[in-house]
Amino acid sequence: MISEAEKALLHIGFKQTMRALDESSAAKVFLSEDCDTKISVPVEKLCGEKNVPVSYVPTMRELGDMCGIEVGASCAVVLSK
Repeated sequence: MISEAEKALLHIGFKQTMRALDESSAAKVFLSEDCDTKISVPVEKLCGEKNVPVSYVPTMRELGDMCGIEVGASCAVVLSK
């Protein structure tokens, strides 16, 4: 789901995702379906405001694997070029 080209522009985690959305530098957001609502609600809200597409991943563990890390990830963002 995350291409090699996207991995070069990938930032992982809530703070990095929110920062990219705030700065309008996000091209795409990945959000785990099992993350806490304290994370999912503000990310989804800001993605809606900024018209950034959200791709949902079933679990934090699966998203972490997709990002190439050994722990789970609640969200990740691909930056625009």
